[in-house]
Amino acid sequence: MTGSTDQGSGGPIPGEGVPDEGDVVTYEVRGRVAVVTMNRPAYRNAQNSVMTYALDAAFTRAVEDPDVGAIVLAGNGDHFSAGHDIGTVGRDHHVSYENKAVVWWDHVDRPGGDQRFAREMEVYLGMCRRWRELPKPMIAMVQGACIAGGLMLSWVCDLIVASEDAFFADPVVRMGIPGVEYFAHPWVLGTRAAKEILFTGDRFSAQRAYEWGMVSRVVPRAELETTTIDLAERIATMPQFGLALTKKAVNQCEDLMGIRSGMDSVFGLHHFAHAHNAEIGLGPLGGMDATAMKRGAAAGMKKAGEN
Repeated sequence: MTGSTDQGSGGPIPGEGVPDEGDVVTYEVRGRVAVVTMNRPAYRNAQNSVMTYALDAAFTRAVEDPDVGAIVLAGNGDHFSAGHDIGTVGRDHHVSYENKAVVWWDHVDRPGGDQRFAREMEVYLGMCRRWRELPKPMIAMVQGACIAGGLMLSWVCDLIVASEDAFFADPVVRMGIPGVEYFAHPWVLGTRAAKEILFTGDRFSAQRAYEWGMVSRVVPRAELETTTIDLAERIATMPQFGLALTKKAVNQCEDLMGIRSGMDSVFGLHHFAHAHNAEIGLGPLGGMDATAMKRGAAAGMKKAGEN
């Protein structure tokens, strides 16, 4: 059974002028596995709010379907996700949404840091925390770029299967900001690796991510889909309630290891950095845009190659 997600009442409030890009997320059920696919390949699956709420609708659909035992999160095209949308024509940071993940006022028409805090708490931190708690196992199927906000999406999944050509990065420190909003780095990478990838902003390979324990399996690109779906099918044969309780048990232990309180504290530092950038006249992103971030990443990779 295949079909597109229905954004329903969680989508943009009518009249806000959001560009119509068609189905930015698609939904398909294969056996007992729901495959949720980001579908903005022309923008390397950069995540705007339309995509965020379409993902939420798809995940909810999968959770509510008793015949679905596991969920696979994928990205259409050459790349899993290049992160949050900070520069495409479909960027919709000014749009109101319903069915929120966080109980807070709407960001639209709020000034300064009030607006940014409300929006990022909702569409970035809040949504990721919500998805981490889904009661069904989730596997990220990663190829190509998995950068910044893409990392966040892969990290909310329980397992990550990556192709050999996949690469990962959190270059947000180039903006003068201490990492992405869903700050899971020390827990999924360990403290030394977390500091290295943040301090340098450099890409790291799927193999290195595997060695650090972040990635579950690394396979040739041609085998990525088959391997991921087969693994999801195996997991889906387990008792559904048992899987839900097991996932909750591991997540609770991770919470006791400080991941939730750590994220709360770093989210505050994240927004202090936004405010500092704005106060010194660089804008909240430290004078960086998508083009400047690409230049910085390329320069960093060149320097790493020289060393």
